[in-house]
Amino acid sequence: MQTTKIYRLPYQKPEVFERLKAAQMEAAKVWNECTQAHRKCRINQTPWLNQTALQKLTKGKYQLHSQSVQMVIQAFLANIDSTRANRKALIKNMKYPWRTKRFYPVAWAAQSVKYELGILTLPMGRGRKSLSFKLDLDFLPGAVSLVWNRGFEIHIKQEVQLEKKKTTGNKATIDLGEIHISAVTTNTGQGLIVSGRGIRSLKRQRNIALAKLQGKQSRCTKYSKRWKKLQKAKNKFCLRNSRQIREYRHQATRQVVEFCRTHDVDTVFIGNPDGVRKKNCGRCHNQRMAQWEYGKDIDYLTYKFKMAGISVLIGNERGTSSTCPECGHRHKPKGRTWNCPKCSYKKKHRDITGSLNMHNLAFGEKTKYPETIKYLRPVITGSSRWLDTAQSSLTLTNTTSTSVRGKSFDFCPKY
Repeated sequence: MQTTKIYRLPYQKPEVFERLKAAQMEAAKVWNECTQAHRKCRINQTPWLNQTALQKLTKGKYQLHSQSVQMVIQAFLANIDSTRANRKALIKNMKYPWRTKRFYPVAWAAQSVKYELGILTLPMGRGRKSLSFKLDLDFLPGAVSLVWNRGFEIHIKQEVQLEKKKTTGNKATIDLGEIHISAVTTNTGQGLIVSGRGIRSLKRQRNIALAKLQGKQSRCTKYSKRWKKLQKAKNKFCLRNSRQIREYRHQATRQVVEFCRTHDVDTVFIGNPDGVRKKNCGRCHNQRMAQWEYGKDIDYLTYKFKMAGISVLIGNERGTSSTCPECGHRHKPKGRTWNCPKCSYKKKHRDITGSLNMHNLAFGEKTKYPETIKYLRPVITGSSRWLDTAQSSLTLTNTTSTSVRGKSFDFCPKY
C-alpha cells in the first residue's frame, strides 16, 4: 500500500520558481492536447484514442520527462473512465474533460526519481537540467508529484506494510457528522464519540478572517502593492488554517482506528452522508454543510483501517438517524438527544442511535445501546505539531479522565 508525504518548498529562488512554473505549464499543454484529441473523436464519432495513441501524439513535443508525459496521459484516461462510469450510472452534470488548463501537476514515476545524500533529483528529459531539492527523507521515495497549493509542494509516495487481516467476528459501524466527526458502536456493546467542534471553530475563524481581508482587498486596485500584500496575508492564513484542520482530522481518525483495534474489530461499515447537503436550510447552515469535508473523513478512515488490517464497507446511511432502533418508528429528533414517542427508547445520543441502526442495515443484526461510551476531543495546541488529546471515559457508574500526548500522524491518503 502507498501513502503520501507532503513537503512544502518555501522561499524558492526566482529562477527556480520560474522553472517549476514552466514545468506545470508544460504538463497543462499535454492535458489540453489530450482533451482536444478526445473531443474530436467524440464529434467525428471515431474510436477513442487509447494510451498508446496519445503517447505517439505527444511524443517529443514537450519539455518534460517522457514518463511525466505518460503520467499526465494516464491521469487523463482515468478521468475519462470515471466519467463514463458515472454517466452510465445516470449521474447528472458529468462532462468529459473540456476546460483549457494553464497549470497542471507534474508527476515522476518511482523509477525515474533519484535520492542520494539528502538530494532529491527529478529529471526533466534529455538535454535539460534536472530539478534538485534538499530533503531529509527517512524512507525510499516512490512516485513524486509537484503540486501548487498556495505555494509549491512535493508529494512523495511511500510504501507501507499492512497488518494481517483480522477474523475475530467483531463488527463496528461509524456515523459521520459535522458536529461529531465519528460516532462508533460495536456489536460487543462499546461506543465512541469523537468531537469535531475544533474543526468547526477553525473553519468559522477562517470565514471571518477571509471576509475582513476580502473587504479590504475589494477597495484596492487589482495587483497594486496593497492588493498583493493582502493577498499574501490571505494565503498565509489559509495555509496555516488548512494545516491545523488536516492535523486535527488525522488525530480524530486515528482515535477511531485505535478504538476499533483495541476492541478487535475486523469489519467496519462507514455511512456515506451524501445527499444531506442538497437540502436548503438557510444561508448559515448551508455554509456549514458546504464546508463539511466528509469525503476526506472517509478517505482517511479507509486507508488507516486498511493499514490496520480491518475490512471497510461504505454504503448509504439514509434514515438511520431518524429511526428508532427498538420499535422502528420514524421520528426526526431535535437536539442531540433521541427520544422515541412510541416506546421506552429515551434520552439516547442521536449519533449513537444512527450508528446502531447501521448494524441492521449493513450486517442484518440488531445491537443494544452501548453500556460504555467514550468521548474523545483532539486539541491543537498553538502552532506546534504536537497535540494534546483530552479523553474522558463515561460509564453508567463512574467518570474518569486521562490525558494523552502523542506525535501527529505523518501519513495522508493516497491521491
